[in-house]
Amino acid sequence: MSSLEIGIVGIPNAGKTTLFNALSRAGAQVASFPFTTVEPNVGVVPVPDPRLEKIAALAGCERKVPATVRFVDIAGLVEGASRGEGLGNKFLARIREVDAVLHVVRAFDEPDIAHVAGSVDPVRDAELVDTEIRLADLEHLSRLVEKAKRDAKKGDKVSGQRLNDLLSLQRIVEEGQIDQRDSLVKELAEKFRGEGILSLKPTIIALNIGENDDTESLVAKMLDWANPRGIVVIPVCARVEAELAELPPEEALEFEKELGIDEESLARVIRAGYQLLGLITYFSIDSGECRAWALKRGSTALKAAGKIHTDFEKGFIKAEVVHYEDFLRCGNFHQAREAGCLLVEGKEYIVQDGDVIHFKFSK
Repeated sequence: MSSLEIGIVGIPNAGKTTLFNALSRAGAQVASFPFTTVEPNVGVVPVPDPRLEKIAALAGCERKVPATVRFVDIAGLVEGASRGEGLGNKFLARIREVDAVLHVVRAFDEPDIAHVAGSVDPVRDAELVDTEIRLADLEHLSRLVEKAKRDAKKGDKVSGQRLNDLLSLQRIVEEGQIDQRDSLVKELAEKFRGEGILSLKPTIIALNIGENDDTESLVAKMLDWANPRGIVVIPVCARVEAELAELPPEEALEFEKELGIDEESLARVIRAGYQLLGLITYFSIDSGECRAWALKRGSTALKAAGKIHTDFEKGFIKAEVVHYEDFLRCGNFHQAREAGCLLVEGKEYIVQDGDVIHFKFSK
């Protein structure tokens, strides 16, 4: 099961499905009219991590299993979506389920591909989606606040604190510009995780540019809007990258060099998603299989063991840990032990990015 689910959103014809195809190589339908994506396309893609290949080679593993990310291509959002316009209700329901949002903003001007507003204006489009999400949240929050007020009348401290938190969140959403880096926003996001507050979803903007566009100028304008909100902006040319995704890897690499593409959108988006959600990667080796696992930064060895199997968590005895650099130098657990690089840790050990771990558990 994927540890990270990213919803791809934006106005119709922004290039969401084209980018989805580039990311997932799933071949989802693409067309130049609105609402091609009625039911969400879903693609599970491996997380690019060269460390997995190196660890597997040193350990002599026949099977390599990368961590994965689920990308969900959600129906386009239009003005009035918070009131159910277009496919607004489906859009809002599906986006509430994802961990993070990849907001595709159209910056390319292509006469053959209609724009719902009649002209290309990335900042206006980003603001439209942001506004509709906040309006939907305000309606949702008003219901939560009313219920919290009724509960708070019972006089218990928990209900009173929840009401105060909801009122703080309601005020932040009403004010309009939500900074994802703000400590209070982060605190409220953690408290209300899983309660469908869209404005608190970590967000990345994929600025979809044309092949010959002035990338630097377009990104600068988008950053003026995104920076005060703490939103990462990643420029992409979805059409070109979708075409590259259809080529054999060797040919694609050649074309990427010719086009000056240093890193594919997939790697940039996943890296940004990991940073936003505070994820790290650790590795396990067992029965000829080397596997990468995504884990929340700050998690314990007990939590990491449970990611692999509930039996590992229930019967946890110890974790044998070799840091990635030490594993490269030593080559395996046995030599790491001989070199004094293998650490024996208990269930409270905080897992570090790149740790190679072998769990001991009682059956």
